[in-house]
Amino acid sequence: MINKLKFFPRMVSLVQKVEDYILICLLLIMITMAVLQIFLRNFFDSGIVWGDSLVRVLVLWIGLVGAMIASRTDNHISIDILSRYLPSEIRRFTSLATHVFTTVVTALMAWFSLAFVKMEMGVNLIAFANVPAWVCESIIPIAFGVISIRYALFSILVFIELVSKRQGGKKP
Repeated sequence: MINKLKFFPRMVSLVQKVEDYILICLLLIMITMAVLQIFLRNFFDSGIVWGDSLVRVLVLWIGLVGAMIASRTDNHISIDILSRYLPSEIRRFTSLATHVFTTVVTALMAWFSLAFVKMEMGVNLIAFANVPAWVCESIIPIAFGVISIRYALFSILVFIELVSKRQGGKKP
């Protein structure tokens, strides 16, 4: 059983490296395409017809992959002015509530964006260069699904911490 548990940190590390490499590749492709477009327009009065559309899609992908990366360490934008002044016991409950709320919202976003992508598959719209629009939009349910799973795990960890602290405090 212990050998199986050692598998999870390695798997998590592998997934994090894949996310990092995907983000780096997307950023390099976007910068290359933007610079190429500028170069072609300034020196040859032309450009790649679908280049600007690709850059817009890459901005979407980079933003959502970046959000996935931020979620793995619970580094999303948050407004925590109130929590700074709360006692630590109450702060744990507000942390649990925030994580559960984030889980629910991102799960709903994943669900509805998946429905949107399925609808787009039926329409057969082309985003650029014969790439279907649904392929470009597929990052939306994937990213929100990953973020939802991560915040569900954060919720479980905070809940376990709350329960263990409560049980630890009741011992004579």
